[in-house]
Amino acid sequence: MFRLVIGDKRYSSWSLRPWLVLKMLEEPFEEVQVRLYQSDTRERILQYSPTGKVPLLIDHHLKIWDSLAICEYLAECYPAAGLWPREAQERALARAVSAEMHSGFAALRQQMGFDCGQRHVIEPDEAARADIERITQLWQSLRAAHREAGPFLFGRFGIADAMFAPIVFRFETYGVTLDGEAAEYAAQLRALPAMQAWHDAALAEAQAAAEA
Repeated sequence: MFRLVIGDKRYSSWSLRPWLVLKMLEEPFEEVQVRLYQSDTRERILQYSPTGKVPLLIDHHLKIWDSLAICEYLAECYPAAGLWPREAQERALARAVSAEMHSGFAALRQQMGFDCGQRHVIEPDEAARADIERITQLWQSLRAAHREAGPFLFGRFGIADAMFAPIVFRFETYGVTLDGEAAEYAAQLRALPAMQAWHDAALAEAQAAAEA
């Protein structure tokens, strides 16, 4: 059985990505959660991960410590799940948008920190607004191209959707207005039972912290 080491569901956007893939695969796994922003957080994570960061997937003696690399590994373990599109050109495009999400959108990340289940009001600067526009354009164009194949970016749920899942929560937290294909896509992803479960757990974490 896989073990997935993650951080707080309220704060850890990177943990959400492989967690969601595993949930969508409907494969059993052990969830190991480490509280973030504590005095011993790094020490506790180092018990599992050589980087001192989450997420980390453990498969017997193998440890994989990058969210996209974990998703790639799961795609290879479960090829029938179609986590990448089968057609080469579509697969290349899915990898490209996943990598863009993995390494890009720095202004959005900085100004709209992941705080699942909470509500914040900010005025994003020009760089963050450009990030939002780029993401919504991607959603619009990919959904328009694959509408007949299913409700997700490339038809069926895949790694590209998992990579953008935290953005759905970010847009909700900061009240980003969507329309058209982008709004429909965000609603479809948000409605997944696994996404609701993550959101509810994030709310429970916030409540527990408030009562501590």
